[in-house]
Amino acid sequence: MHNATTLDAHGLKPNEYERIQALLGREPNLVELGMFSVMWSEHCSYKSTRIHLKTLPTKGPRVAQGPGENAGALDLGDGLLAVFKIESHNHPSFIEPYQGAATGVGGILRDIFTMGARPIALLNSLRFSDSWDHKTRRIISGVVAGIGGYGNAFGCPTVGGEVVFEPCYSGNPLVNAFCLGITTKDQLFLGRAEGVGNTVFYVGAKTGRDGIHGATMASSEFGEGSEEKRPTVQVGDPFMEKILLESCLEAMATGAVVGIQDMGAAGLTCATSETAGRAGTGIEFDVSRVPQRETGMSAYEVMLSESQERMLLVAKKGREAEIKAVFEKWDLHAEAVGVVTADGHVKVFKDGKLEADIPASALTDEAPAYDRPWIEPKNPAEDEDLSKIPVPTDLATVLITLLGSPNIASKQWVYRQYDSTVQTGTVQGPGVSDAAVLRIHGSKKGLAIALDGNGRYGFLNAKQGAMLAVAEACRNVVATGALPIGLTNCLNFGNPEKPEVMGQIVRALEGIGEASRALDAPVTGGNVSLYNETDGEPIYPTPVIGAVGLLEDVTFAIARTFARAGDEVLLLGESDLALGGSEYMRTVHGRVAGALPKLDLMTERALYEVVLDLNQKRILASAHDVADGGLAVALVECCFNFESASLGGDFDLGDLGGGDDFDDAEPTRTDALLFSEGPSRMIVSTRDPKAVEARAARGGVACRRLGRVGGSHLTLRSGGVQLTRHSVPELLSSWLSLDRRLSE
Repeated sequence: MHNATTLDAHGLKPNEYERIQALLGREPNLVELGMFSVMWSEHCSYKSTRIHLKTLPTKGPRVAQGPGENAGALDLGDGLLAVFKIESHNHPSFIEPYQGAATGVGGILRDIFTMGARPIALLNSLRFSDSWDHKTRRIISGVVAGIGGYGNAFGCPTVGGEVVFEPCYSGNPLVNAFCLGITTKDQLFLGRAEGVGNTVFYVGAKTGRDGIHGATMASSEFGEGSEEKRPTVQVGDPFMEKILLESCLEAMATGAVVGIQDMGAAGLTCATSETAGRAGTGIEFDVSRVPQRETGMSAYEVMLSESQERMLLVAKKGREAEIKAVFEKWDLHAEAVGVVTADGHVKVFKDGKLEADIPASALTDEAPAYDRPWIEPKNPAEDEDLSKIPVPTDLATVLITLLGSPNIASKQWVYRQYDSTVQTGTVQGPGVSDAAVLRIHGSKKGLAIALDGNGRYGFLNAKQGAMLAVAEACRNVVATGALPIGLTNCLNFGNPEKPEVMGQIVRALEGIGEASRALDAPVTGGNVSLYNETDGEPIYPTPVIGAVGLLEDVTFAIARTFARAGDEVLLLGESDLALGGSEYMRTVHGRVAGALPKLDLMTERALYEVVLDLNQKRILASAHDVADGGLAVALVECCFNFESASLGGDFDLGDLGGGDDFDDAEPTRTDALLFSEGPSRMIVSTRDPKAVEARAARGGVACRRLGRVGGSHLTLRSGGVQLTRHSVPELLSSWLSLDRRLSE
C-alpha cells in the first residue's frame, strides 16, 4: 500500500488510487504507479475537459483525421493532406526558458512527422509579463532563443504567430507551438500497434533521466520552489531530430512500418500504451534493450523519461532488417525492444524480470473523466459603464501611444531571430500579412495559417472571447485570400478544480464550438494546458486558435499593405463599436473592463464570402482585418511597406454608428470610431471600387469608401473633421519602439 506522500508525489488522488487498485485487482508496484501517474495526469488524460471537448465539431468533408491521433489532417484535394496541431510547453518554459521552448518546438515537429508528413511551417503564440524586470527579460530572451535555436537548426521555417504582454502571465508565461506538414493520402501513418507478432522498435536518441515526471509537473500549479523543478525539463537536440525525421520518413516509404508514435509527454509509457490501446492489442518489451545514455537506470526511470528525439515504431514481422538498415544509414539507434501481443496488456520487463503488467486500456481509456463542478463565469468588470470615461481631447497622441503599446507594436526583434524562408516555401512570412502563406511544392496550391487569441476577452466573457478568437483567426486567413477549412486549439486556463475556472473552460468550449460550426471550420485536434496558476493567481482564460486556409492558386495571395498610390480604400463589413476589452481601454485608460463587441457569425461569414470572391476575380490589391487597436491602427498598419516606399492617405471614417455600450441618444464617440475592435470588418484597397461595392451589396455586406492611397502622411477624419494627422515615418517610429526596447 503506497502512502499519501507517495501518491502526492505522483499527482494522484486517493480516489484515483482506489480506481487503479480496482482495475488491476491488486496493489500497483512503484513502476506501475509511475505509469499511471503520467498517463492519468491532466496533461496526458485531459480528465477535466474530455467530456466537454467531445462537444466540438470534428467532422467535415475535408477532415481526413480528427482528434485522437498525434495530429489532425485535412484533405486539400489532388491527394494532398495538411497535417497540423498546436501544443503547449508553458510550465517547462517558465522553469527553463530556452530548453522549455526548444523542446516544445521539437515535440510538435515530431507530432507532425510521426503522421508521415514533412513539416513545412512553425508558428508560435507567446505570452509574457509586462513588467520588463530582469526575470521577465530572461524568460523572453530564453524562449525566443529556444524557438529559433531549435527551428532554425532543424530546418523548418517559423513563419508567424503572436506575442502578448499582460501582468497575469508574470509567473506563468505561455508558449504554444504550432506545426503544419504536408503528406499524401497513401502516406498518412497512425499511432497504432497493429498485428500480433509484429516487432516493436525503439528508434532515435538514447534515453536519459531528463524530463522524468514532466507530464505530472505540467499538471500542477506553480508555487514556492517551482523553479527548482529544472530536472523535469527535457533537453533537446534539433540536429538529432532532423536525422530522425529523414530516417522515419524513409522507413515509412519502405512499406514495412505498421504504426509509429513519438515519445513526448510520458515517454515510453505513453507511446506503448496509446499505440496498443488504439489497436486493441498489447505490447511486451524489455527496457534493458532500450539504448540508455546514463548508467544504472531503473525500469521506473526508463518508462517515465521524457528524453527528446525518440520514436516507437511497429514493423511488419519478417521485415525488421529493412528498418534496421534505414536507421543504420542515418547512424541512429533502431533497437527491437519488444513485440505486439494479443492480450491487451503493456508488459514491461528488465533483464527478463517482469516490472509492470497493466492493461493498455487502463492507462488510456479508463483514465478518469471528471464532470467537475462549475459556476457561470460572470465578471463584474464586464458590466462597467465605459460611457463615464471621457474621450481624450488629443486623439493624435493617443494613436501614437497605442502604436507603441507592446501588444500592437512591431515584433521584428522576435521574428528576425527565426529563419522564416528555409525550404523556399514561404510566400508571405512574418510582418507581411494577417496570416502566413506557404506554397506546396509540386502543386499550385497554397496554405494560409494564423494563430489568434485574446486573454483580456476571455477574462471579461469566456464564451464570447473564444468566439471572437475563432472569428479573428479565420478572418486573418481570409485576408490573404484563403478559405478557412479547419482549426486546432490550445486551451490555456487555470486550476479546473476551482468552479469559476471550470466555468470559464466550459463556456469557452461552447464558444469555440458555436463559432467553428457557423464558419464551417471543424476542429481537428489540439491541446489543453491547465493549472496555469502561480501562488493561486490564474492567468487570463486564453484559448489560442490556429486556423488553416486553402488557396487553390497560391499566386492569388494578397498582403495587408497598400500596394500603390491612387488605389481606393474601402471598409467592408460593420460592427458594434464597443470599447470593452480593447487595447485602447487598457493602454490609455488602464482598464480591462466593459462589454465586448458583439459578434454576428452570419455577418462574419458573409464578409468572408465577399472578400474571397473579390480576390478570385483579382479585384483586390490588399486586405487587412480590423482587430487590436481598431480601425485607426489597422489603417496605420496598411501604410507600412518594408519592400518599397510606405504610402499614406487621407481617409474619412464617417459616422459608423455607436456601440451598445453607449447611449444611442449621444453622438458616436470618436474614440470608439477610431479604436473599437469590433469584428467582421476588413480594409481593402482596389483600382475598381464600383466592383467592390456591387459585390458587397449582393452579399449583404456593408461597404464604405474611406479615401485613396497616396502621400507620405496619414490623415483620419470623421465627417470631414480631422481627428489625427501624422507622417508615416513618425507612425513607423512609434510602432518600432518595442523592437528598440527589446534589443537594449
